[in-house]
Amino acid sequence: MIHVSEFKDLAQLTIHKVGNSANDEPLLFSKAPLKLEGETIAQLLCTYFIQPFANSAEFFRFYHEADLQLNEIFQYCRRIFTDENEFQEQSVNIAKHLYKHSTHPKVKGGELYIAYFSKCQVDGEEVAAIGIFKSENRDTYLKVFLSDENYQVDYEDGININKLDKGCLIFNTEEDNGFKVSVVDSTGKQTEAVYWKDAFLQVQRREDSYHQTETAVNMCKQFIHNKLPTEYEMDRVDQVDLLNKSAAYFKEKEQFQLEDFAQEVLGHPDAIASFKEFRNEYQQAYQQEIPDEFDISAPAVKKQQKVFKSILKLDRNFHVYIHGNREMIERGYDEATNLHYYKLMFENES
Repeated sequence: MIHVSEFKDLAQLTIHKVGNSANDEPLLFSKAPLKLEGETIAQLLCTYFIQPFANSAEFFRFYHEADLQLNEIFQYCRRIFTDENEFQEQSVNIAKHLYKHSTHPKVKGGELYIAYFSKCQVDGEEVAAIGIFKSENRDTYLKVFLSDENYQVDYEDGININKLDKGCLIFNTEEDNGFKVSVVDSTGKQTEAVYWKDAFLQVQRREDSYHQTETAVNMCKQFIHNKLPTEYEMDRVDQVDLLNKSAAYFKEKEQFQLEDFAQEVLGHPDAIASFKEFRNEYQQAYQQEIPDEFDISAPAVKKQQKVFKSILKLDRNFHVYIHGNREMIERGYDEATNLHYYKLMFENES
């Protein structure tokens, strides 16, 4: 977990202009780090840089298909952590590397901020951190001011400190595994946004409890949605019931245990055997390991709540939310109208 309030020591900051190289936009460097005067601007910058990472529990690590040492950003950050005097030189290398990967026609140019925090807290550990942030979008702000006893209105283009476009925090811990890295990209998953995380940073998810929980949740959802209906006669209500049981398991348990989950949620020996087989197929297909046991990450479960949709959609007329006892809903067929129906049983209406 990243503790935003602990990012107080903004020791160095430099700004470069990185355009789109494919559009022949320029790459401009600052000659030296910015001299921050006064606490207010430093606090505003920290809000702009760090707030988007508030309470983030998902972490990545630098990697390279051949050798971690060939990852450029990993190397530049390591040199800064080793010798802070390298900060400005390595910030230029980082800007050059980003410029090289800013080739998609829809990639916007913008200011690149490189920051060095001498002290911060991540998962209870106090370490130094490097921040790489990019602003791509500008907003228009109205200025209302008093002049000659009359109010005047003007405007300025500026950066909204509540809207960080792209960001990355690299923590000086777990160096041998590619550091602990947190990433923000508000542009989403469009093709042009891939360059930030995959091409420029080259990061992949860490094999921690957050990643394991997220992977297991998705695997269970796919098994219930796709695998079980092909092997058993199962209507949508039964699927929703299993999704509800799965959701309850991940919310209530502190640790995932494969055997315990299979017995508690699935119960039937054939379904359990099918589930274990599907787990192996899933691991091979997605190249992601799901251990037999791991600690369940509450933040990952919260983020994945949408996976456990307990909604029964009936044509375009009704949405039925199923949260509890499966026995209180029955499915039938009306021969007179040639339509299916559900019977809902309840004690109180509100």
